[in-house]
Amino acid sequence: MEILSARVLLRPRDPETTLRFYRDSLGLAIARTYPGGVVFFAGSTLIEVASHLSDDSSDDTTTALWLQVRDIEAAQKNLINQGVTIDREARTEPWGLREMHIADPDGRQIIVVEIPADHPLRSDQRAQPVSHR
Repeated sequence: MEILSARVLLRPRDPETTLRFYRDSLGLAIARTYPGGVVFFAGSTLIEVASHLSDDSSDDTTTALWLQVRDIEAAQKNLINQGVTIDREARTEPWGLREMHIADPDGRQIIVVEIPADHPLRSDQRAQPVSHR
């Protein structure tokens, strides 16, 4: 499976405290924000504090891996051929990403993601420079 990018996805029990820790205490730079979450730069990876996925359970499911692939259908087929259990088959989420869920041997959730060509994450969101003619 070809991985294009990855990030650690945190499902905080206390979103504001977790956000303050990564932003203020660690001083991580913000890569992007979205309603319900913040993605931080962390060296060669990203850490996403997904407040909209807050977890008040007492188990160890507060951390997940987010793996971006080029073709989620091909990845799903490959995983099935490798004997990996698909916890949730690939589908388009309301936010426009194609996602599938699997788990590692310890039960840690892995979210496999394809970003469609027309999704805002695939376009340059910066303002276009003003032409000085």
